[in-house]
Amino acid sequence: MTRHMENDDEAEGTDEPHGGCGCGGTDGTPQPTVPEIGRDERPAIFVPDDGDGAGAAGSDSAGSSAADGPAEPDATDAPRPATDGGVESATGGSDSTELDPDAYDPIDVFPEGDLDLRDGADSCYKCTSCDTSCPVAEVDDEFPGPKFQGPEQWRLKRKEDHDIDESITSCSNCMRCDDACPSSVPLSQMHNEARGQFVEEQMEKLSVEYVRNRILANYRTSARLASVVPRLSSFAMNFGPARWAMDKLLGIPKERDFPEFATTTFREWWRDRGGAQVENPDKRVAYFHGCYSNYNTPEVGKAMVRVYEHFGYEVLVPPQKCSGTPMFANGMLKDARRHAETNVENLIEAIGDGADVIASCTSCSMSLRQEYPELFDIHGIEDVSDHTFEALEYLRIHEDLDGALADARPEDDRSFAYHAPCHARNQGLARQAVETFRDVDGVELEDVGDSCSGISGTYGWKSEKYEKSMQIGEEMFEHMEDADGEVGMTECPTCAMQMEHGTGYEIEHPLQLLEETVVA
Repeated sequence: MTRHMENDDEAEGTDEPHGGCGCGGTDGTPQPTVPEIGRDERPAIFVPDDGDGAGAAGSDSAGSSAADGPAEPDATDAPRPATDGGVESATGGSDSTELDPDAYDPIDVFPEGDLDLRDGADSCYKCTSCDTSCPVAEVDDEFPGPKFQGPEQWRLKRKEDHDIDESITSCSNCMRCDDACPSSVPLSQMHNEARGQFVEEQMEKLSVEYVRNRILANYRTSARLASVVPRLSSFAMNFGPARWAMDKLLGIPKERDFPEFATTTFREWWRDRGGAQVENPDKRVAYFHGCYSNYNTPEVGKAMVRVYEHFGYEVLVPPQKCSGTPMFANGMLKDARRHAETNVENLIEAIGDGADVIASCTSCSMSLRQEYPELFDIHGIEDVSDHTFEALEYLRIHEDLDGALADARPEDDRSFAYHAPCHARNQGLARQAVETFRDVDGVELEDVGDSCSGISGTYGWKSEKYEKSMQIGEEMFEHMEDADGEVGMTECPTCAMQMEHGTGYEIEHPLQLLEETVVA
């Protein structure tokens, strides 16, 4: 590199376009020139060598000009095109669109990994919309918020000596930050990757926290065992001394009431009824019921089947495992992948038979639609994402629900306090239940606001998070109690747990009301 400096002696009293203040040429027309010391107090700059010493020659020439008098301008004395900072452009000027790859060396700031989220991290301009929308940050002063957990932590963990900050385990995975970000930064994807890395590499596998989280993340395993003797399991898990022991030994809050296990699971009911009662290859759906509708609330799954068969759909119920939602929230990505592989394999087969995938739980549909393709590279996973819908959403797209409900009404007048789950909002489904039933005679449905319920899957099932989850849910509880209805409604099973826990209300799913008004 040759150091290029303008001569201060030449700068005084010269009228040449390439010297002095650079205000203009001989005709007074303003001309851009390289900034100079003395004019704008910018330091000397370095410009690339041109190979023939022209930079140095130009400096010497400037010195002799000042001593010998004005020189005739020639091609070498023409003002150099100005660029940002006064550095010569590799292409001859800031207006050029052509790049010379030999003029610079590209630098890979962050080495690529399995998930290269650099573009997403670079899209963040620190507006903090994600932080202000985060329900955990609102009640937990020690939680740094989604912006740190997302793009900032993603950059930091590219450094070999930087560990994932433990605060990532306080993220509830409500995913409201995704919806809030104006730049579409993949915040929840970054959180899931960071949480998975923290659990895999930094969390002690024999710790009480890890064992507790593993049990909560794999609820399907616990529920399957409990359903062998459902009445005994329901009694034992809600027995006072047992709850006290689980609180002290595992960190599962004794304040929580465990949901009862169904005496007949949804899949048992499906088998006993002989499967689908409608055959229609032109209208076929594959029902992803999830863990909770199978083991705890089979009435939701039954309502889904009856409503869809009423509209002429052939319902398939393929073999399936957990959607992975609680595993994502606890950083158990290996467990989630094993379940995802089974689900994708069976759902792809159903899609090949002409079916779309329907989920009655908004967290399950969110997982299949967004988290699967974001985190896993499994054959057919994009097809599953593209063909997945929430149950009420699908009917609103493909059927005339307004016409079907025009003359329908429930047997008795019903009033509901409706809560839209965070994962429904992230899919653009926040108002679907209210819009579906608002004109139905005998039904009053009141939206209780856009606050988070606070439970966020397994977040509220941890003793150290229980009080915070209840603080987050306070606004929803208050709005429910102010509503006329004394029955709650939501599409999310864990939101339903929190709504019942905080108010004592009975909670229903929109599909149950749809069955009551249309099918009955």
